[in-house]
Amino acid sequence: MEIVLEVDDAGAVSEAALGRIAKDADMPAEERVHAESAVTEDTAEALAYLVDPFDLVSGVPGVELAQASWSSEQIDYDPDSPEWDIDEDDVDEDDDEVDVVDDVDDGQEAAG
Repeated sequence: MEIVLEVDDAGAVSEAALGRIAKDADMPAEERVHAESAVTEDTAEALAYLVDPFDLVSGVPGVELAQASWSSEQIDYDPDSPEWDIDEDDVDEDDDEVDVVDDVDDGQEAAG
């Protein structure tokens, strides 16, 4: 899964993250200073304080979060550009269905 976000108001994102940090009574003072600095300087850090990947998938039946990571970069996004074909990695050219890989070992050996 990959999510592309457009941030229209970086200041609002930072303020919301600062608010969440301020409400965290269990955060040590030294960590709080670092967190406040990080979310003020970097919108991606602010988003990381506001969006919990576990919360995004915890209510989806049959899905368990195995690992989550963050990366960010500023880009010039043009939704009309062919470079931004969101289906390019998921759909075969001859087939409109999304490929799904099931990594769960159900105890059966592959025939062959």
